[in-house]
Amino acid sequence: MSDIRDAVRDRYAHAALNVREDASCCDAPCGTSATFGSTLYSEEERSALPEEAVLASLGCGNPTAVAELRQGETVLDLGSGGGIDALLSARRVGPDGKVYGLDMTDEMLALAIENREREGARNVEFLKGYIEEVPLPASTVDVVISNCVINLSADKSRVFAEMFRVLRPGGRIGISDVVSDEALTAEDRAARGSYVGCIAGALSFGEYTRGLEAAGFTDVTLTSTHEVAEGMHAAIIRATKPSDAVAPSRRELPLAGAAGCTC
Repeated sequence: MSDIRDAVRDRYAHAALNVREDASCCDAPCGTSATFGSTLYSEEERSALPEEAVLASLGCGNPTAVAELRQGETVLDLGSGGGIDALLSARRVGPDGKVYGLDMTDEMLALAIENREREGARNVEFLKGYIEEVPLPASTVDVVISNCVINLSADKSRVFAEMFRVLRPGGRIGISDVVSDEALTAEDRAARGSYVGCIAGALSFGEYTRGLEAAGFTDVTLTSTHEVAEGMHAAIIRATKPSDAVAPSRRELPLAGAAGCTC
């Protein structure tokens, strides 16, 4: 798990430095074609944000749109990178709302904070940490979003459990991620792209569904939006935490690296 984290951190640090040096970020992970990156946002959304936030967009979708954010809500963006989704979320939830952006890469966090200051967003807070160990109390947020990041985790069952823990009862997730066809083995996925390229670590549609349901989520839906490699799809993932659910404490969560929804 640490080797994967180190590789992901190195690649995303490089991407952040590219942006800060006014590079195009075209060699960044998850941003190598029209199936990834800022082109998946509308021109109106891109033009409203700092250029550096747009250049640092490396995702496979637009989770701020699929999550249907509302005024006054509290949002957590897992793997917030240069801040594009956190800043768009801040606009949607308004001054009475709150957005947390979580990232493990110092260079991306520095870039996101710079972009927040350029935007003048006072309702956004960026946190350093791992998506497997979210540094927030239980039942803190209304919505969890993420853009092509969960596939990069080597312990997806822990990520799903952490999302469930930090959501308030009745909360929801609106995620963009890469998902594979059921027929593809782990070897098939690896042959189509690297882990840091958002391909090798992808779950299948069935694995993703079962992982979320095992964490306690209901109303789980996965919808393919476009193909990013043969048999690999960018997908919208939605699910709900039941209104009567009780979030587990961290002591009850699966240990990092434990058997579960990993690949």
